[in-house]
Amino acid sequence: MDETLERPAVHWTHKVLELLYWRDVRATGLVLGCSLFLLLSLLSCSIISVLSYSALALLSLTLSFRTYRGVLQAVQKSDEGHPFKRYLDQDVAFSKDVVQRHSDVVLSRINGALKELRRLFLVEDLIDSLKFAVFLWVLTYVGAWFNGLTLLILGLIGAFSGPIVYETHQVMVTAVVFRLKLCVINETTKGNLLNELDGFPSENTCSVLLSVK
Repeated sequence: MDETLERPAVHWTHKVLELLYWRDVRATGLVLGCSLFLLLSLLSCSIISVLSYSALALLSLTLSFRTYRGVLQAVQKSDEGHPFKRYLDQDVAFSKDVVQRHSDVVLSRINGALKELRRLFLVEDLIDSLKFAVFLWVLTYVGAWFNGLTLLILGLIGAFSGPIVYETHQVMVTAVVFRLKLCVINETTKGNLLNELDGFPSENTCSVLLSVK
């Protein structure tokens, strides 16, 4: 991929990692709280209702603050101007270069996903297609247990709690993962040895099995 296409992706990846690792507690808390509120609201209301009520709540806050500042300036006979003037003067328009860079990145991701799906569904590699079939089969059970919003809520909580927990308890988590890998390797080794023995054990092979335990 071209270096110019990678820059916005790297920039946004850095911003997301800062949020997930709670580098700015206020920003992370705000993003997490708003996201959880939105998802929990969608469990009981339609997306149109949630967006409408959220917009009304935001508009009520800005109207109340605008009215309060206007009354305060009238009482104090001051001329501080519009309370949101700093934000009104900011440029919120997207430049063509920014839109072009991000659209190129999104397009490259979509093209890559389409090529991968074509390869899996047309069975270019039998093993990969079988793995994909098992993955889809597992998803049918996941869909029977949870709906999409529940999975999004659990995924959101895991995304904001998992990295900081791992960073805090990295040594303990690494030790547990290492032990699990050793257990998997031991069980795999035992299975391979049993397949090679083919039901005819001897003194040497039994000693090998005992040494694996």
